[in-house]
Amino acid sequence: MKKTWWKESVVYQIYPRSFNDSNNDGIGDIQGVVQKLDYIKSLGIDVIWLCPVYKSPNDDNGYDIADYRDIMSEFGTMADFDELLAGIHKRDMKLVMDLVVNHSSDEHAWFEESRKSKDNPYRDYYIWKPGQNGGPPNNWEAFFGGSAWQHDTATDEYYLHLFTTKQPDLNWENPKVRAEVNDIIKYWFDKGVDGFRMDVISLISKREEYADMVSPVFEETIAKQYANGPRIHEFLKEMNREVLSKFDIMTVGEGPGITLEHGLDYVGEDRDELNMVFHFDHMFLDMGDGGKFDPIPYSLVEFKDVFNRWDEKLNGKGWGSIFLGNHDFPRMVSRFATDGKYREEASKLLATLLMTMRGTPYVYQGDEIGMSNVAFESTEDYRDVETLNYFRQLEADGQNPQDHIHNAHQMGRDNARTPIQWSDDSNGGFSDSEPWIKVNPNYTEINVASQERDKRSVLNYFRKMIQFRKEHPTLVYGDYESIENDHKQVYAYRRWDEENEYLVVLNFSDQVVDFTPIITGLELLAYNYDDSTEDLLMRPWEAKVFRVND
Repeated sequence: MKKTWWKESVVYQIYPRSFNDSNNDGIGDIQGVVQKLDYIKSLGIDVIWLCPVYKSPNDDNGYDIADYRDIMSEFGTMADFDELLAGIHKRDMKLVMDLVVNHSSDEHAWFEESRKSKDNPYRDYYIWKPGQNGGPPNNWEAFFGGSAWQHDTATDEYYLHLFTTKQPDLNWENPKVRAEVNDIIKYWFDKGVDGFRMDVISLISKREEYADMVSPVFEETIAKQYANGPRIHEFLKEMNREVLSKFDIMTVGEGPGITLEHGLDYVGEDRDELNMVFHFDHMFLDMGDGGKFDPIPYSLVEFKDVFNRWDEKLNGKGWGSIFLGNHDFPRMVSRFATDGKYREEASKLLATLLMTMRGTPYVYQGDEIGMSNVAFESTEDYRDVETLNYFRQLEADGQNPQDHIHNAHQMGRDNARTPIQWSDDSNGGFSDSEPWIKVNPNYTEINVASQERDKRSVLNYFRKMIQFRKEHPTLVYGDYESIENDHKQVYAYRRWDEENEYLVVLNFSDQVVDFTPIITGLELLAYNYDDSTEDLLMRPWEAKVFRVND
């Protein structure tokens, strides 16, 4: 495997609307990020991934872009952005932005032209179809519910939107669209941006037949009809050839529908496409046939199996992304561990996992202090379009959304979007004004300020484990093997190369577990209980990292 900076980096994801409000309008902004750069650097972070800050009407919180070369006024100005980029580089960190080019906003100039007439020069920038039998062209569903087609009276045709009606899909079959995207990418690289996280990039190539959905299970529809279209790799290779390969940058593609079968097609080192993808095999484990708001139990064995199979697939041929949460999913400690009595131990255990796996680790803002899901009492307190559409659909089906609010408590995207809890001041120190979404009430117990003062805090453990990873390069490039795969409570794995070998043991349970693999010569190096010992009698949510001495 080639060694490179983005394999050795730890990435920190910022959702700017919820990060830090510098001007007290209740909305996080670019200057709010500038104010916290020293904090981010203190974590040991190498790369900041910034969610969209482009001009947008905010139907999907910035993932509906009206101008790819301008900044959303709520977040600041281009001068603010330039100051941010300079501040990041001055601290020897890098900036990765979001590239959202499966769709634009319906308020983008291209779409405003496109909808005017069938012979408009921009008509073919989007996907327009005549209706069938008095309805849409087919029965495709959008990711956030409802039909994926919107009728437009001006031309009596439908446009495709795999997300909200205000996010029309771009037509990548049109070479002019691809050239426009390449120009946008080059614009930001010329500014000095260090890479892109590419939003739902697996969806950009559409299947020309536009056949009806093959399955009532939405996840299957994504994999079989929306993702991995016939020209996807042609498009990505062209992008790489025309722009990406000309700069020293990193790319990570968000990949709904990318399975083990397709993974290496995107990230193989001989493919000249992307550096990494975010696959969702572990992120969909707890979703039933009804999708996100139909949660089902899953086992640790299934969880381990996802990591094991992906590592085996990529081994020596491509590079992985290690993540347990982002702006689209619940808080990692609430979802994959526990946010009750053992929340601190569990948060530290997940930090240990993130920093000892093969692949580039991604930390989502707030996870470094163990922020947890929020249980808003009323449907009125939710802001996310996906959750609101879910509530609307329940009403349309004659049900009371309040009776199903527990599903939003467990799985809603707003869990990850409550403001960062900087202190126990009002609004968690995020803003002096009422925030755009309520702060999690537990900010008085869980916040940065109190954890800065506590050597044993989740925050300081994150710092320690990030540093630990940097001091032990075997944890970056070394081989990986999971042991005792069928163990229902413990996730244990070896990391080794010619110089060193390590054993990581993680107790994913509330019980004490006597774990005794036949490995000798263990020297305890990192652990999440103050009084950890070198034995393998693992307390609830205990994490231990050993050096294996022959």
